[in-house]
Amino acid sequence: MPSTDRPVRYDTIGFGYRRFRTPDPRIAARIVAALGDARSVLNVGAGTGSYEPTDREVMAVEPSAVMIAQRPAGSARVVQASAESLPFADGSFDACMGVLTIHHWKDIDRGVAELRRVARKRVVLLTWTIEHEPFWLRRDYFPEFDDLDRACFPSLERLESVLGPAIVEIVPVPHDCTDGFLGAYWRRPEAYLDPAVRAAISSFAMVGNVQDRIERLRAECASGAWAARNAALLGRESMDLGYRLLRFELCG
Repeated sequence: MPSTDRPVRYDTIGFGYRRFRTPDPRIAARIVAALGDARSVLNVGAGTGSYEPTDREVMAVEPSAVMIAQRPAGSARVVQASAESLPFADGSFDACMGVLTIHHWKDIDRGVAELRRVARKRVVLLTWTIEHEPFWLRRDYFPEFDDLDRACFPSLERLESVLGPAIVEIVPVPHDCTDGFLGAYWRRPEAYLDPAVRAAISSFAMVGNVQDRIERLRAECASGAWAARNAALLGRESMDLGYRLLRFELCG
């Protein structure tokens, strides 16, 4: 199975990431609400700074120099470090957050334990689960994505074994989502034809024969075959593609 070493992967494919991974305001509002009354927040695996709240004190941790270099002026202060070894004392922050990052950590269990160690009140994670509506990109073109993601994303039970019971919120993906993660373009198939869009989605770096399948998608978009096969999606406003917001309230 391909490496899930975030620094190596994003130092290789992360150039231009900021252009396509613009925070979606609807998802951002959910994250801010989940952080609740936390006044100090540690954003772990912070990347280019997406979804960092601006109404409280935020510290960011990110291992990739390429990602750090793309953080805009005025972003939260960032420390180059890994989730598995956070350079902070116990209980340093009211809350820890992580947005579509945990599946890149080299040692997920150790990283989650670190979140628990440095957070006083809660941990908020945006992640992915195998429970989702059928997604044509996975089903028709890249069926191995599901197996890869099952191997990379920790189960809820695994997270709860360290952090305690989770409050789970479905995060539907709007048809015009501005954050270009894997499921963002479910109603805009032509977007996946753009190599720069794909470069901002780590899943494509984990599989082979990408171009052959993209060319098939291109042909089916041009012929109308994609639209005919997925006609039921064209009037929908959002889909449940497995993205979940998890809130863990810490007890002592």
